[in-house]
Amino acid sequence: MKYIFEVHIKEGYTAEDYADAWVRASELIQRAPGARGTELHRKIGDPDTLIAIAYWDSKASRDAMEAQHNPDVAEIIRSAAPFCEIRPLGEFEDPEWVVNPTRGVGKGASPRR
Repeated sequence: MKYIFEVHIKEGYTAEDYADAWVRASELIQRAPGARGTELHRKIGDPDTLIAIAYWDSKASRDAMEAQHNPDVAEIIRSAAPFCEIRPLGEFEDPEWVVNPTRGVGKGASPRR
């Protein structure tokens, strides 16, 4: 499962400002059962727009992490709030069937890292 959101950097700040908070929060969140990694990407032609992708074993795993309030993660998110706006894009299932030129046809998928 993938949780995807878009980040818009506010004027006067940089993507690197947000990336620092992203790394600190991700290091804590990735300790949760079912966490499989995160990625942060800059939009081509728009360095103030980022897309964040968090990989999870399942929606239930992510929901369980969210239910366990972590004050350290909450503080990091609060510290990043002044320099960005976050728009959740949604939760997406891994595909059931994948055709990959380097691995052929198969069931299931895993995130590229």
